[in-house]
Amino acid sequence: MATTKVLDSWALIAFFEDEPAANAVEEILHRAALDRHELLMSVINWGEVYYSTMRETSQTEAEARIQEIASLPIEIVGIGAHLEMTRRAAIYKAIYPISYADAFAAALAKERKAEFITGDPDFKRLEKEIKIMWLK
Repeated sequence: MATTKVLDSWALIAFFEDEPAANAVEEILHRAALDRHELLMSVINWGEVYYSTMRETSQTEAEARIQEIASLPIEIVGIGAHLEMTRRAAIYKAIYPISYADAFAAALAKERKAEFITGDPDFKRLEKEIKIMWLK
């Protein structure tokens, strides 16, 4: 059975910006394309990639990014009626010094019992809550 992994916006932005972690993220995407694991991202973090790109460059570039994300082997998980996941995100936000978007990424990993992929040091305090694959 393939393992489930959750991508943080930090990881996807590192991939798009060709930062040092880009190769590791590219390998994760490649393995997901080969069905070695299921790759998820919260719609909240998808939006974070959009607004970060728009702020850094333009709305046109942000639109291009979401088109590129759509072509990748990533399932975007909506919030909808996921009250338990939203509750978990709210708890993480209340307890840990992380953004609300980051709290949703961690809550998705917890809900799906998935390995969380990030290089964002803000998640260090959540290592007892979720399994983290650290990118450098």
